[in-house]
Amino acid sequence: MEDGTSSNPQSIGFTEKLKSWLSWSWTYICAVWFAMVLTMIYVLRSPLKLQDTLTSASVFLNTLTPKFYVALTGTSSLISGLILIFEWWYFRKYGTSFIEQVSVSHLRPLLGGVESSTTTGLFSSVNGEAEPRPSVSECKVWRNPLNLFRGAEYSRYTWVTGKEPLTYYDMNLSAQDHQTFFTGDTQQLKTEDTVMQKAWRERNPQARIRAAYQFRLRFEDLAPSVFPVVFRCAAAYVLLAEEEATTITEAERLFKQALRSGKREQRVQDQITTGKDINLLVYIKRRLAMCARKLGRIKEAVKMMRDLMKEFPLLGMLNIHENLLEALLELQAYADVQAVLAKYDDISLPKSATICYTSALLKARAVSEKFSPEAASRRGLSTAEMNAVEAIHRAVEFNPHVPKYLLEMKSLILPPEHILKRGDSEAVAYAFFHLQHWKRAEGALNLLHCTWEGTFRIIPYPLEKGHLFYPYPGCTETADRELLPSFHEVSVYPKKELPFFILFTAGLCSFTAMLAMLTHQFPELMGVFAKAFFSTLFAPLGFFADKMESFMPSSFWHQLTRI
Repeated sequence: MEDGTSSNPQSIGFTEKLKSWLSWSWTYICAVWFAMVLTMIYVLRSPLKLQDTLTSASVFLNTLTPKFYVALTGTSSLISGLILIFEWWYFRKYGTSFIEQVSVSHLRPLLGGVESSTTTGLFSSVNGEAEPRPSVSECKVWRNPLNLFRGAEYSRYTWVTGKEPLTYYDMNLSAQDHQTFFTGDTQQLKTEDTVMQKAWRERNPQARIRAAYQFRLRFEDLAPSVFPVVFRCAAAYVLLAEEEATTITEAERLFKQALRSGKREQRVQDQITTGKDINLLVYIKRRLAMCARKLGRIKEAVKMMRDLMKEFPLLGMLNIHENLLEALLELQAYADVQAVLAKYDDISLPKSATICYTSALLKARAVSEKFSPEAASRRGLSTAEMNAVEAIHRAVEFNPHVPKYLLEMKSLILPPEHILKRGDSEAVAYAFFHLQHWKRAEGALNLLHCTWEGTFRIIPYPLEKGHLFYPYPGCTETADRELLPSFHEVSVYPKKELPFFILFTAGLCSFTAMLAMLTHQFPELMGVFAKAFFSTLFAPLGFFADKMESFMPSSFWHQLTRI
């Protein structure tokens, strides 16, 4: 038994060596086979009458006029140009080469290529250790804390411009959120929940509004003791406030009606047993605070947000503090902003562009008024200026898309209802609401303009290693293209190099077009050049054939020919 167990690893090792040797030798089989084919063609050139065939082919080519070569090279240039245009369009739309994608997805498995069994790799963290890279599924989409009102803002944009600011994917995510947050899960409310779920799922806005009206007319006259049903009616008011109201004032009126419907039975408040009822109440109060902010009642909005955060401290995932930060910045209550940041800008809490860039704004505001790049280059940066620059670098590392919107190097669009953290969608949402606050701080944008690009020298390979955060995720472009409208040019970081096949087709198109033009202008000179080129190209083959004839006896070739 001991001999058997000791010999088993040896046999396994021999098998592995044999497999490795076979896999190594297999790579050279194609070359050997190609050489054997060439040798057999050369040996059988007389029986196959290859010499006569080559002679007739050369005579045929010599009889062709220059117009044929002009047409040939022109057609090649046209086809390669069409391929180039298609490749460029596909790369701009999907971020990859079509030929490369087809080769990797379909041709590589046929040729024996093996894909990696996992989609996750390793990346270096801040301390240099190897950790698993986040997969595409980990690029989570979040609800935009400051999302606009569909009827009062998004629809008005569509009426004026004729463009749809929201994608179907974004609206579908919102419908799923509303179904999850606002519909009950008890057996007695199954029918009512089904009505509202159908209303949220309707793709046509008018169909959603009609469903909400039908629901309200059906259930609002029920006895007040049916408290959960009253909350379902509040959900109908929420839908009407979001979808039908064409002004913020009208939306606020409908949200107040929804709140009254929810508070109609405060004497039996203990019946609010489900988390979804609480979600509905929190949503209504939050939207009322946002209405107050948009209508200029900012102090009232701040008070409502603070009360909401105090009453429901466990709902931090709703990011109500981001609404509060924006309202406090509008009041220029920078001390209160700093107090909120001290609570939420913690290493253990998830970050956002609002947190990072608001922190950078406060530090930049302290030094930006007197900041001068020339003076700083002569005397060096002070401690406060260094802190401001480091805060800007930290913010840019978290989301590198924001500075171009703040510096108005890219045009802004209406923010989507969902955002991807560290992505272009988050940058659009942040800059849409906070650009005015950066402009109000004198010199802050100038300091940002002078320092933000220095971040990329700190992290030259953002997909492999981060500095203060994890490496930049590689899945943001795909998710942002789903969230942002098609007329918006999605910001991509880091910039992708042009695929090989685009460069190849561009070179081929240019080269064949140049040949076509030269052949048309100088037919005789190009004919001489073509003959010299091909004679030079086939010279090594002639030299090899002569050496073969001098090396092998003539009787050997004669016997092979007879066989």
